[in-house]
Amino acid sequence: MKVLHSVHPADFKSYQTEQIRERFLIDGLAQANQVNCVYTHYDRMIVGLAQPVNQELQLPTYPNLRSGYFLERRELGIINVAGDGEVVADGQTYELKKLDCLYIGKGTKSVTFKAKDVQNPPVFYLLSTPAHMTYPTALMTIDKAAKVNAGDDATANRRTINKYIHLEGIRSCQLVMGLTILHGGSVWNTMPAHVHDRRMEAYFYFDVPEGQRVFHYMGEGNETRHIVMRNYDAVVSPPWSIHSGVGTAAYSFIWGMGGENLDYTDMDAITITDLK
Repeated sequence: MKVLHSVHPADFKSYQTEQIRERFLIDGLAQANQVNCVYTHYDRMIVGLAQPVNQELQLPTYPNLRSGYFLERRELGIINVAGDGEVVADGQTYELKKLDCLYIGKGTKSVTFKAKDVQNPPVFYLLSTPAHMTYPTALMTIDKAAKVNAGDDATANRRTINKYIHLEGIRSCQLVMGLTILHGGSVWNTMPAHVHDRRMEAYFYFDVPEGQRVFHYMGEGNETRHIVMRNYDAVVSPPWSIHSGVGTAAYSFIWGMGGENLDYTDMDAITITDLK
């Protein structure tokens, strides 16, 4: 399992394109019949993909976790971004259609992933954070997610935010998770930008059409950089960094946070005119 180490904002100012991609971008996770994960030193979040096609996949443990099983001291959020699939947690089967979310609590010993149709397999996006309390496993379909409409057509950022794992939704120890769908004609996400001094965040871009890209902006608000991202790429955002993007075509993205609290609105806004 690849490890991403933390970066100081003063060091980040000197990074060139390749260093930025090496230290923050998570790519190459989408592999048929594989579970691939990356361990980050940002609140020790693990980012991964499970892509079962014609094989049932087991969520492995990893040597650097030094645990008997993956969720011995962790919790896990799963969102399906492709065809119908199944997740089995300690013998209980949960069916996930596209955009459905499953939370699995600490202490669950066995997690497996399976496709319902090998011609249209699922792609399960995984986020895991350390947990000191156990909350029950829970499934939430996209239609049950709490929805917030934001943005405007005039600023090309009209979007619907779907909240799954949060204080008023699926309860967790420290994981917060949901997804945002941009409306037709809108390409900007999370603008105006903000930072989370008490939390890190990870973005996962999906439904990015072939040949199109998303320009993800990060860095301190007064000295920004960007990463060009493809479909099924993820990126980690330190607490000192903005996290916003613009696409060359329509797309969606999953956001997930880990850190000191579960308050979705705990953020420090940066006005557009202060960005540099």
